[in-house]
Amino acid sequence: MPAQPSINAAVYQGRRARLLAQLENGVAVIPTAPEQIRNRDAHYPYRYDSYFYYLTGFREPGAVLVLVGGERPQQIIFCREKNLEREIWDGYRYGPEAAKTTFAVDAAFCVAELDARLPDLLANRSAVHVHLGADAVWDARVLGWINAVRDRARSGVAAPNDIRDVRTMLDDMRLRKDEHEVALMRRAGDISGAAHRLAMQAVRPGATEYEIEALLQHEFRRSGAQAPAYTPIVAGGANACVLHYVENNAVLNDGDLLLIDAGCELDGYASDITRTFPVNGRFSGPQRAVYELVLAAQAAAIAVVKPGARWNEPHDVAVRVLAQGFIDLKLLQGTLDGVLEQESYKQFYMHRTGHWLGLDVHDAGEYKTAGEWRELQPGMVLTVEPGCYIRPVPGVPDGFAGIGVRIEDDALVTAQGCEILSAGAPKSVADIEALMRGRHA
Repeated sequence: MPAQPSINAAVYQGRRARLLAQLENGVAVIPTAPEQIRNRDAHYPYRYDSYFYYLTGFREPGAVLVLVGGERPQQIIFCREKNLEREIWDGYRYGPEAAKTTFAVDAAFCVAELDARLPDLLANRSAVHVHLGADAVWDARVLGWINAVRDRARSGVAAPNDIRDVRTMLDDMRLRKDEHEVALMRRAGDISGAAHRLAMQAVRPGATEYEIEALLQHEFRRSGAQAPAYTPIVAGGANACVLHYVENNAVLNDGDLLLIDAGCELDGYASDITRTFPVNGRFSGPQRAVYELVLAAQAAAIAVVKPGARWNEPHDVAVRVLAQGFIDLKLLQGTLDGVLEQESYKQFYMHRTGHWLGLDVHDAGEYKTAGEWRELQPGMVLTVEPGCYIRPVPGVPDGFAGIGVRIEDDALVTAQGCEILSAGAPKSVADIEALMRGRHA
């Protein structure tokens, strides 16, 4: 039997217990993601559902977690049957017996029994908590279980009268990372940082964007990460002014900048790093000016990432620095207050300065609560990623057209401030140029 990933069952037991405590007399039913056909009989690489994985650590498709609240709580996994013949074709399966032991649940059954068992588990329960609205087929299945309970009303059995979205509770749980998660995200940051360093050392005028993408993905996998956390952006020259550029098929030219937005996924957890550097190893005057401006905006934003700060504060600080810089570089005219009020800075900086990071690269969690920006707390992880994108349009000062710069790091909020999980990727002009000078050594 091939080696299976080691499971720290206590971590997932603790998370399930926290959710159970919120269910009261309700039942939560959380499926993993289905397999997806790519074409004909070939599948896309399988990726489990993040909510399901957060509570179980279980990576196989065809599984459902059921948590029954109340005085006698239950934790139940439904999974594929143990099938030695299918294992010849598709690889190892836990099956219910091994799943119960390995993942430390109270019971485990074959997923084929789900429809037969769920009405009994929902009987006389106040609410059912599900992925509401995520999948119409799944929603219909949930309603089928509830209707099966209603059919027993004359026998004195009550059906749940409330259907709730379980993600509301889980989003708040997922926002603050525990020690297990932080350790994985540190390692993911280290792997991704090393890949960015290799890219800086490997790039040459005449190379292609996809060659650099291949190098990044090779380093991710070589270091133990299972996949990129998202489609890498490898954008040379003016391609960097397209925020979600993913074609990655152009030739890299002498004198251009290369923007790389790429991070690995390690045991489900994402890293998200952007670095921008010169293809030939030396920033030109305008490139350096724009780069230093974005770096200053990022430094100002990182400085306010600390407990008690509001979510919007890093963005607001970064925007002020960028707006003043755009005026100083003659990209915009007017006063700082005027540029901010009119939002004319959005010609060159049109996105927010960060997002939550975790099991999803744009991770779970609201940014506002009760109409107020959320307060940062230790254990939260967010990106800090200001940028400047000067599309080659009339009126742009000489030497600036086609420059696109973004600098992105992953910040863990700590009791003292924040820890940068992606610090292994160089970002000062001096460090980048020094690293790239050593390419020929």
